[in-house]
Amino acid sequence: MSGAPELDPVIHAQARLRVVATLATLRGGDRINFPRLQDILQMTAGNLSVHLRKLEEAGYVEIVKTHQGRTPTTLVALTRRGRFAFEEYTLAVRALLDAPQTLDPAQPEETP
Repeated sequence: MSGAPELDPVIHAQARLRVVATLATLRGGDRINFPRLQDILQMTAGNLSVHLRKLEEAGYVEIVKTHQGRTPTTLVALTRRGRFAFEEYTLAVRALLDAPQTLDPAQPEETP
């Protein structure tokens, strides 16, 4: 299917899409602590960590390890690049959904 918008594979994985969509609800510059994000997404710490690492490698999230008082805390934020990538991803999904899809059963399927 030529001309179809490309979906960012880093965001497209279901768990990472949920992470990015949740972080996109924060105002620019705001951060959420790891346990709160984990609670909202209902993900295990290990699973969330793996997906955050992949998003961080792509430059889509920023992870800051700090202390609140004497308690260590991990803060997570969507970067500008991550916000832009999510907006582009959203536009690509909308384009796919809005594209006129007329299938002709007489036509053979396209193969990549």
